[in-house]
Amino acid sequence: MRIPTATYRLQLRDGVDFDAAIAFLPHLTDMGISDLYLSPIFTAAPGSTHGYDVTDPSQIDPVLGGRDGFDRLATAAQAAGIGLIIDIVPNHTAFCLDNPWLMDVLRHGRNSAYCGHFDIHWDEGALILPWLTAPFEALLTDGKVHATEDTMVIDGLSLPLRADDDGDRSDLAALHDRQVWRAVHWQRERDGVTHRRFFNVTGLIGMRVGQQPVFDDMHALTIDLVRNGQVQGIRIDHIDGLRDPAAYLDRLRAALPETPIWVEKILTGDETLPEWPVEGTTGYEAATMIARVLTDAEGAATLTDRWRQRTGAPETFHAMLQTAKGHVIRRDLASELRRLILLARRACDARARIDPGDEALREAIIALLMAFPRYRTYFSNRAARPEDIALMRDVAGVAARDLRAPDEVDLLARMITHPDTWEERAFRNRFQQVTGAHLAKSHEDTAGFRWTPVLATCEVGADPDHPTADAGDLQAWARAQPGTGLLLTSSHDTKRSEDARMRLIAWTHLPHDALTLLEGTAALPQAGDVPADVQWYLVQAALAIWGTGDGLADRLCDHMTKALREADQITSWTHPDAVAEARVMDLARAVMAAWDASAPPALPRLIARGAVLSMCQLALKLSLPGIPDIYRGCEGTHFALTDPDNRLPVDLGALRALDAEGGLAGAKRRLLGELLTIRARHPNLFTRGATQVTASDGTLTVRRSDGDRSLSVTLHPHADDPQDAVSVSCA
Repeated sequence: MRIPTATYRLQLRDGVDFDAAIAFLPHLTDMGISDLYLSPIFTAAPGSTHGYDVTDPSQIDPVLGGRDGFDRLATAAQAAGIGLIIDIVPNHTAFCLDNPWLMDVLRHGRNSAYCGHFDIHWDEGALILPWLTAPFEALLTDGKVHATEDTMVIDGLSLPLRADDDGDRSDLAALHDRQVWRAVHWQRERDGVTHRRFFNVTGLIGMRVGQQPVFDDMHALTIDLVRNGQVQGIRIDHIDGLRDPAAYLDRLRAALPETPIWVEKILTGDETLPEWPVEGTTGYEAATMIARVLTDAEGAATLTDRWRQRTGAPETFHAMLQTAKGHVIRRDLASELRRLILLARRACDARARIDPGDEALREAIIALLMAFPRYRTYFSNRAARPEDIALMRDVAGVAARDLRAPDEVDLLARMITHPDTWEERAFRNRFQQVTGAHLAKSHEDTAGFRWTPVLATCEVGADPDHPTADAGDLQAWARAQPGTGLLLTSSHDTKRSEDARMRLIAWTHLPHDALTLLEGTAALPQAGDVPADVQWYLVQAALAIWGTGDGLADRLCDHMTKALREADQITSWTHPDAVAEARVMDLARAVMAAWDASAPPALPRLIARGAVLSMCQLALKLSLPGIPDIYRGCEGTHFALTDPDNRLPVDLGALRALDAEGGLAGAKRRLLGELLTIRARHPNLFTRGATQVTASDGTLTVRRSDGDRSLSVTLHPHADDPQDAVSVSCA
């Protein structure tokens, strides 16, 4: 099996197609990158900016250049000696009328060849389409519904009629009722959908990829691209969304026995990757560990204490997370909760002498979800893993504490760990798929925008209650790595790009300067009606991108709108509060204007420390066990907030000129080239070499050794200049 030495992640779309990727190849060769790692290449919904809303996994997207364009890229990459890694999305496809398989289901219902491909709850009746701007009956009354021979048009939305429907077309209400689908107001998506979603994204529909015909149709093109030598590696999106990840990976490994596979798996706490046939994860835990090692413990504690004093927030992030969990399961995931109650009801009905009420089941399910500390367990038809048994035992114990009648918790936990019937297995399978959606939506997308003392700790897979780590922690982590997993510090999904995050870690190194910026913001007249926790968030977001280009105030306002709605406290996506949002935007523009007129002295000090930490971060990523993954543009400086800010195209010409640049951008590019050259020349140091981490007098050293060869990388996080932040010695 060919294992990359370094990968380069390129975001396709928004003007970046296969020809643009070809143009990057000489740049990758110059840097010493072995593999180009592409976001999804398959046909996606029209206007998609990311490609994860695939509409046809059997076709390469014409928007990117189609099969011919991909063939040109593969040929050019092979000539350059660069492998291609593609991102695949087995969990879901786009829930829209551009999905040809879904259209076939809407027209043919249970007779469609693709009916079993989608995770649709046919036992609940028609497939709900929550796409209308008003209830169907209201639109019908207003004359906004009409039908043709094979289509019903509802307020401009054209929906296919059943192929076998030869009834009266004049009674539009009856015609609507006869379809395999039912069009409803979009607000019904909260608790009325009848398909498995991706988290709470109704526009994505789950796929039953565990069924062999579905697997075959979803992966035929991917397998063809690998077997004909055009693709050298696979990245799997959202592995925890699948019903049985282990069985899926076994099937994929059997089809592609010599192809490296990485999974997007978020590991929390002391969780380790299951024994799957993969090379490792995509690397979020690496980003977390690196950030923790570089965070100043005393400064983080000082800022968190002051933040609590200003905001009256709870003592811990996990206390805030519990509140968010309660909001998310009852609001964002109300449809998933309703489905779990239904499945639990059926499982109980199949048991003799057991008849809990639906409200008791609801309370028990919510308690189990609230107590669940990680993405999921992996119970299946195979022998249960001891760690999953232990986890569910602990979860059930916590869940039962506050319930007046805990018997239902014990009953449901028993169904999950040792199901006896088909109905119990159905409940178990769906429960395991919901826990990941619940934690991700609660942690990353809600509590992570509410807990604002140190935003660098609010990252994918990170735990703000454990913001720091020492040399011993890093060494233990490094020694546990397989050496073939990816190491990322930025991705299309990180909440801040790597250099922006290091400015926010500098926030902990210089807490007095951080507090000075906050005090200056609080003194602005526009701050009066903005909550203190929002002010803390806003100042850090402004710091993260300050001085990095034009249009910063607009970028900050766009991001703050998203952050406020994700936090779901003073405004939300479904019910935005224009007045509350406007107050925050006024403050955001006032902060940027004030800094532009007269930058506070604290600002350049924080930025300078962030630059030094960026060098330290890069050095760690390139010296630890694993495969460094460089997100496009991060060979130089990249200061971005969460998507879509971190998915904007980058300037290839500017990137190619970085080697001769001064400042942080040039220093990063040169350090990257130096360490990638060492990795290419001495691969055994990184695949088999021992790792030793030591700390002394404010420095941190990572030493890799294999026989007579050794590499020492020493970090100086308190250096005055990024050029002096890292020392490298290879002997």
